[in-house]
Amino acid sequence: MRIVVTAGKRKTSLAKATVRDGNGRIRINGQPLEIVQPDIARLRIQEPLLLFGEGWTKYDIRVSVRGGGFMGQADAARMAVATGLIEMSQDFEARSRMIEHDRTMLVGDPRRTEPKKFGGPSARSRFQKSYR
Repeated sequence: MRIVVTAGKRKTSLAKATVRDGNGRIRINGQPLEIVQPDIARLRIQEPLLLFGEGWTKYDIRVSVRGGGFMGQADAARMAVATGLIEMSQDFEARSRMIEHDRTMLVGDPRRTEPKKFGGPSARSRFQKSYR
């Protein structure tokens, strides 16, 4: 029995996926993928499964996600699931299909939030002056 552990990151979210031989069960933070809310996040996580084809039903996938918002978590889980499936199956045709569809599914997005600086409410904007 082979086990593959992969990670996915997006903004401040970090996902760890464990892919093992099984019969197609997928759990995100302990709950089945079918009941993950909101729907848009669930569909985002299902994308690599649709592109992979029917072969993913041979594997059980457990994902634990921490940090960030629900969409960042969905993208991190999506990346972890995609890399785990590719690593487990060694199916490079599916890998090229995924990269052609959306490169961030396998290659991380390096953008992070810019730290706040002094003299203003955020990273770039400054406090206003009136001189009156």
